[in-house]
Amino acid sequence: MNIQPLEQGNLSARAYVALREGLIAGQFRPGQRLVMQDLADQLGTSVTPAREACLRLVSERGLELRSGRFVTVPALTLARYMEVRTIRLSLEGLAAGLAAQNATKEDIDKLTAIQKVFEKADRAGDPELSFRYNRDFHFTVYRLSGMEMLVAHIESLWVSMGPMLTVFFKEGEHKYVGAAEHLTVIEGLREKNSEKARAAMERDLILGGEDFLRFLQGHEGFVAP
Repeated sequence: MNIQPLEQGNLSARAYVALREGLIAGQFRPGQRLVMQDLADQLGTSVTPAREACLRLVSERGLELRSGRFVTVPALTLARYMEVRTIRLSLEGLAAGLAAQNATKEDIDKLTAIQKVFEKADRAGDPELSFRYNRDFHFTVYRLSGMEMLVAHIESLWVSMGPMLTVFFKEGEHKYVGAAEHLTVIEGLREKNSEKARAAMERDLILGGEDFLRFLQGHEGFVAP
């Protein structure tokens, strides 16, 4: 867990952003217990901003409240994954379709460069870089939708997915890299073909999910040691 100390300002809001980013980026593992005082120490704040940030994430179902002193990252379960994936298919497909109407040549060049680095990291067996650049690819597409509320909803879903995916990328066998569907998304954006981009993004989530579902069969209810 690597949380940077906060600058002064609205500490509760900054603590929320830092913890939310940590969850999305996969810095926490399913079942991990987060003691609020420890979080406050890492953030460089009193315990109140850390507690308020945790409670906000509890309300968004990114964390679970276990006591007044600590929260936990939800366990890795099939039911939780399927619920998140079902919603992601709709929202992320929608964002990709909208992005096809807005993407410029510069945007497409940027996505192509991100995809090349992502594939290189995956071939090199670097799970942290693979995770980071896969996320960069997806959210570069989603922001091109031009809808901030839509992107915010997708980010909330990734708060739930981040801890799951960090275990999978580090410990699971994933044969699906995402090259073909990511490239088809790029083609859809280049052609301004919303349906093509939407369908490719949905296939990417489904095909990537097949490896993850196999992983879940041996890790149902996984919690951090």
